[in-house]
Amino acid sequence: ETETACLFQVVRELKKQNVTMIYISHKLEEIFEICDRVTVLRDGETVGTQDIRDLDRDKLVSLMVGRDLTNLYPERAARIGDEALRVSNLNVAHPFLPGERVVRDVSFSARRGEVLGISGLMGSGRSELVTALFGAFPADVRGEVFIEGRRVQLKSPRKAIRDGLALVTEDRKQYGLVLDMSVGENVTLACLDTISPMQWIPAKRELECIDKYFKELNIKAATHRVAVKTLSGGNQQKVVIAKWLANAPRILILDEPTRGVDVGARFEIYQIVNRLAEAGVCIIMVSSEMQEVLGMSDRILVMHEGQLTGEFTRAEATQEKIMACATGAAAQAAHGHDSCINNRFQGGNT
Repeated sequence: ETETACLFQVVRELKKQNVTMIYISHKLEEIFEICDRVTVLRDGETVGTQDIRDLDRDKLVSLMVGRDLTNLYPERAARIGDEALRVSNLNVAHPFLPGERVVRDVSFSARRGEVLGISGLMGSGRSELVTALFGAFPADVRGEVFIEGRRVQLKSPRKAIRDGLALVTEDRKQYGLVLDMSVGENVTLACLDTISPMQWIPAKRELECIDKYFKELNIKAATHRVAVKTLSGGNQQKVVIAKWLANAPRILILDEPTRGVDVGARFEIYQIVNRLAEAGVCIIMVSSEMQEVLGMSDRILVMHEGQLTGEFTRAEATQEKIMACATGAAAQAAHGHDSCINNRFQGGNT
């Protein structure tokens, strides 16, 4: 936010010098704050150009997606079931600084059908936490992890997949996709042994799997044979999600699920998350976007400097409370206050 404010200050100074600027962003709040006019593109064509003073958020969203979205975060009837995941005293060593830890004594649980949001500032340890749970963090990991009551070892992504976990990483191009491979090949990457335990892959069964998730996730591509790198950010993200759904995970971890995704694809991803939760999948969602965490989560954990500093139900959570915990202000201001994590976990509240 500080860097954005500095950028906007530079933009305003350039504007005073009569410099014309074209500002491209998926973030609507930025458009309304800094722009005088807005041109909306959809499917490679210009939808329209309007003065920003003649638009509100709902009108702009409608132009972008081609339909009205009365609520960006679709409602879901929470049907939370039994405990799916329990983490006890998890510690993750810093990969470069001996003796330092990026995650410190973290304990929490998550349930079937629950969307558990994890919030915090950059560098708070959110991504390191979920990467360690998936067995992919390149440093020493200590602690206990239980999946549906059974203790598991955080040895490798292969082991995590067998234990029913899936991780949609924050950087889909680097870690989520093989960009030169086709859309279809990416969809079936994680489930080939399910499609066929043999050393050859039956083309018909693979195509059935691809077609299923093309339809279920509304992946927009000319054909499943095109390279995944040619797709939009939103459709690439849906391919990453499809790759893991094809493996039928019991616990789906989403790290920045809508980063670099337009508002229409965001809504579709939120609908996918809700459908999975309603089907009993345990969802853990890490996000830097406060409104996304507040709008999608049944329960929210907050991290600061590698530790859990806050836990809130949907009804309790506010932007102010989350920011206080994310900056460490809550613990400093009042030890033992409701917003302090110590009060939550010492009582065993899950």
